[in-house]
Amino acid sequence: MTNSTNTPSTTPAPGALAGRREWTALGVLMLPLLLVSMDVSVLYFAIPSISADLEPSGTQQLWIFDIYAFVLAGLLMTMGSLGDRIGRRKLLLSGAAAFGAASLIAAYADSAETLIAARALLGVGGATLMPSTMAIIRTMFTDPGQRAKAIGMWSGVMTGGIALGSVMSGVLVEYFWWGSVFLVNLPAMVLLLALGPILLPESKNPEPGRFDLLSVPLSMAAVLPLIYGVKEIPSEGWKFEYVASVVVGLVFTALFIHRQRTAESPLISPRLFQGRGFAPAVALNLISSFGMMGSAYFTTQYLQSVLGKSSMQAALWALLPTVLVGVAAPVAAQLVQKGVHRSHVVSGGFVLAACGYGLLTLTGTDSLWLSLAGAGVLAAGIVTVMSLMMDLALSTVPVGNAGAASSLLETGAEFGGALGMAVLGSIGTAVYRHEIPSGAPAAAHETLGGALAVAHQLPGDAGAALVRAAREAFTSGMHAAAIAGAVLLLGAAVLAWATRIPAGRELEGGS
Repeated sequence: MTNSTNTPSTTPAPGALAGRREWTALGVLMLPLLLVSMDVSVLYFAIPSISADLEPSGTQQLWIFDIYAFVLAGLLMTMGSLGDRIGRRKLLLSGAAAFGAASLIAAYADSAETLIAARALLGVGGATLMPSTMAIIRTMFTDPGQRAKAIGMWSGVMTGGIALGSVMSGVLVEYFWWGSVFLVNLPAMVLLLALGPILLPESKNPEPGRFDLLSVPLSMAAVLPLIYGVKEIPSEGWKFEYVASVVVGLVFTALFIHRQRTAESPLISPRLFQGRGFAPAVALNLISSFGMMGSAYFTTQYLQSVLGKSSMQAALWALLPTVLVGVAAPVAAQLVQKGVHRSHVVSGGFVLAACGYGLLTLTGTDSLWLSLAGAGVLAAGIVTVMSLMMDLALSTVPVGNAGAASSLLETGAEFGGALGMAVLGSIGTAVYRHEIPSGAPAAAHETLGGALAVAHQLPGDAGAALVRAAREAFTSGMHAAAIAGAVLLLGAAVLAWATRIPAGRELEGGS
């Protein structure tokens, strides 16, 4: 495997300490990354205004919501590999221009079709930005301690952006029109386009081989049906079309893997997995995302439908647990730099996250602070693991393959998140349906939201009794899902300890 070609004037020598220029460049990179992650949830409060203005059909409204994440996930591997070939900075700046143009189109869209197309283009831009930012960090920070700190910041911004997106949406829609949730992207993209050529180093694989065009549709055919199927199962149940979607995705996954093993110049080189610790990093990062998104599926509903918070109140309260996220990654990196074995810190992060799930099992139907504490402890543990696993994965591959490695990590995280929502969501739903009184209306047996809607139509005490029963049933379902999540994370802690992933000072062979 080959190393990358870097611009000498802007890239530190291997092992050299990064200076003010590199840390300033990191700050510039964090802005678009924050906005890319925010765009996952930025329509949370804007959709009622969009519906009133553009009058989308039910199907169009779903696509307005989902097309961004689907395109983003489907193109990550393609864009990561493309960046390794044409240059990460070049791809990043091209993606920033596309993201800014798409934001402008979305802000002034005059039809649902235009908005869906703009959201799809935003997904394309986001798919270029995410792996490129991580690969450039790998290039700029060659000192292990500084790189771990920088990747920890990347993880924290990525996690916090999703929570911040819904709040930003609420504030902007409150004082401006719905298009403002997209216009907020423009200043950051303009700043990146202005300062990127000055501050960011260019790097690429000098011997990448031909770009394998056949792998592009194969990768999308593998990722998209899988994520679509597992995303829909928690809310819609194990219907044929969703199970079939998962099966189709698995078939194309097998074809994609075969192509990567046999192609002369594969999109994702199997040699990446020869790096000591890369495969465990991808697997443990996927499990981390499973745990994070699996809990989010319940805590957001708990705040709104069990505690009765408004959407805006729930979004604001949901920001509180992210405070611990900002502390977790730097502490984890510091522990590794001080000589604590990486596998021990990772195991500790999984145990901490499992404790967060444990706190969720203690919640009642009026446990605001306990639920927030559980979510915060869980997030801190997960971000500890994710930051160290990203650092491990990038440290065990040559710089020339950093884009492909980053994209594989992020694709795994997307799939892990969807799988977490599907598995834990299905457990919670099964318990909810078992616990809801048998005499309740049919709609109440489907979801907590359905029960609350039906309860308003029932007279007096009957409606209040149904609300209490539904909230208790949902909380019981959350407890069951939290137990399953805790067991999984404790198993991951044992796996991380037993795998004996490389310690910090063992990683520099890939540099």
